[in-house]
Amino acid sequence: MPALYAGFGCRRGCSMLALQTLLHQVLSQYGWDISALHGLASITGKAAEPGLQQLAAHFALPLLGFSADQLRRFEPQLSHRSTLAYAHTGCWGVAESAALALACSDHPAAQLIVTRQVLGPATLALACPA
Repeated sequence: MPALYAGFGCRRGCSMLALQTLLHQVLSQYGWDISALHGLASITGKAAEPGLQQLAAHFALPLLGFSADQLRRFEPQLSHRSTLAYAHTGCWGVAESAALALACSDHPAAQLIVTRQVLGPATLALACPA
């Protein structure tokens, strides 16, 4: 099982339950266990969301926030570019960029292993070392 790094995007006030449901759906779809997850990440403003903080605490995982400048370097690897996300954050794709940034904080290179998945107010992408 690969080492997994989760990137999340979410609307303001997104609940831990919505984020956890999306995470469990994606992991079970691929047959992966939560123990493969090494951390959670988002853009700096979203990392302060209570739902994301509660999710990280629930699984005892680190939650890192990255600035739009830090996330922009991953634009060439994105499967989807959202003009709405860019208008709100200055980043073309929060979940995918955050997953890649987090994986690259532990490894020299990373790749998306699960592209942007959406469930209600939450988005999730998973990256692993390249």
